[in-house]
Amino acid sequence: MHYVYVLKSKKDVKLYVGCTNNLKGRLEKHNAGHVASTKLRRPLEIIFYEAFINKSDAFTREQWLKTGWGRNHLKKILINYLKI
Repeated sequence: MHYVYVLKSKKDVKLYVGCTNNLKGRLEKHNAGHVASTKLRRPLEIIFYEAFINKSDAFTREQWLKTGWGRNHLKKILINYLKI
């Protein structure tokens, strides 16, 4: 199984989109500071994820969520959570 996930920084409240086949392990790496792009934004929490059987489908979805349209889509589907 491959996962596309969205993390929210508790430090700066910004979102990070990533892809992995080990969701729990990847979150641990993010929060341990082993991922350069999120190292200074810790702690992080998973606020959304999608599961894919096919790796290519997961990476295609990740790339789309990183576009302006994808980020707008995330804001629409997480509208209530992001207002908190």
